Amino acid sequence: MSGIRSTGFLHLGNYFGAIRNYVRMQDEYECYFMVADVHSLTTHPDTKELKPNVHRVLAENVACGLDPEKVALYCQSHLYETGELYMYLNMLAYKGELEKTTTFKDKARQHPENVNAGLLTYPVLQAADILLHRATLVPVGKDQEQHLEMSRNFANRFNHRYGDVFPEPYAFNFGEQLIKVPSLDGKGKMSKSENQYATIYLSDEDDMIRKKIMKAKTDAGPTEPGTPMPDYIENIFLLMKLVSSNEVLDKFLDDYNRAVIRYGDMKKQLAEDMVVFVRPIREKAEAIRNDQKYLRDIMEAGAEKARKRAAETMEKVREAIGLKYY
Repeated sequence: MSGIRSTGFLHLGNYFGAIRNYVRMQDEYECYFMVADVHSLTTHPDTKELKPNVHRVLAENVACGLDPEKVALYCQSHLYETGELYMYLNMLAYKGELEKTTTFKDKARQHPENVNAGLLTYPVLQAADILLHRATLVPVGKDQEQHLEMSRNFANRFNHRYGDVFPEPYAFNFGEQLIKVPSLDGKGKMSKSENQYATIYLSDEDDMIRKKIMKAKTDAGPTEPGTPMPDYIENIFLLMKLVSSNEVLDKFLDDYNRAVIRYGDMKKQLAEDMVVFVRPIREKAEAIRNDQKYLRDIMEAGAEKARKRAAETMEKVREAIGLKYY
């Protein structure tokens, strides 16, 4: 089980950090993938763009290879059982631990005028999303590991207090290291909300991709063979590793090690490879987004699949707590 907030535009980090794993998992596991529209309300109280944002996220997930026939692809708000479990788990969450979470501190810094209870209990709602399906594998990026640890804590507290209902969820990446896609400006990771010109979005037009890549931070190049690589240059090579061929990557690595690399040539090659990677996703997503009936069918079918599992879980939860009086 995993989810993506319905705010901003999906980007390269979303793809390599999560969606690529979704696509690989759908043939091997029972999967529940969610558009986190309720989560988005914690920092985006203006809902005028909510519907087009949800449609875009759904379309981009399908365009990346997710098959609605194989998985439950649904909207968080369509699963009413989530709110009930969220309420019960809040009784097991403590103010001090919630205030320490990196996400809460970051969002409170970004939105000091809107530090609401939903923002504080964001990890509890996220735990409810996961535990509602009794999911054990959660394909998420490295930045979500803290929230997953909290989900495990809530599951164990519930089991200790009321009886065994929930398995422990863990990050899943097919045995590979979790990927954090770097920002083009060399400052942290790509983000939906921060420097947009340092992020490659799955909806970016070809020329915008080229412009962003060419503005990526570089320097004058190594002055002698074997020079250590600065982190912002490592970032360029990591992006190339994600979308370029091994031959192209090896060629520029060799140029760097011999201190003859031309960053302008490297960025031009990376830009064209990135265009080739993003274009089919963008075009397919646009076609899906224009098919309102198909999007509605996806949401209805996904919610129906998700509700079946959620209803089973909530029966177990109510029984364990002692809420069944007849």
